[in-house]
Amino acid sequence: MTVKMDNVGIVVEDLAAAIEFFRELGLELEGQTVVEGEWAGRVTGLGNQRVEIAMMRAPDGHSRIELSRFIEPSVVADHRNAPVNALGYLRVMFAVDDLDDLLARLREQGAELVSTEVVRYEDAYRLCYVRGPEGILIGLAQELG
Repeated sequence: MTVKMDNVGIVVEDLAAAIEFFRELGLELEGQTVVEGEWAGRVTGLGNQRVEIAMMRAPDGHSRIELSRFIEPSVVADHRNAPVNALGYLRVMFAVDDLDDLLARLREQGAELVSTEVVRYEDAYRLCYVRGPEGILIGLAQELG
């Protein structure tokens, strides 16, 4: 049996801001649509639903992020400000070539480091966590070399 990860889903309120944030990371908008109806609710267990989604594709062509804005039913929980040791899905990690340049561009969009610094792990990586729009948490890693 072969398993291949297709995408990671993130629920947002401001779809346009989330799209721009992930564009700044280098992901491309693959498509945007509204998914609705009883059939979709059978997949999610939410019943009749209406959701605006945007698929963002990483430059490698393999990894994708599905951004979802629920129109119906309304969102029932908010985990955006959960600390990094909270249970459940928390963040997506991206490997980047130039961490300093990317951080500067993300800060222009309001992103903030979770810690006060970028941390060096031995002679292997520079790492940090960043919160983007709506508290979206991502990890960034630059391999040293």
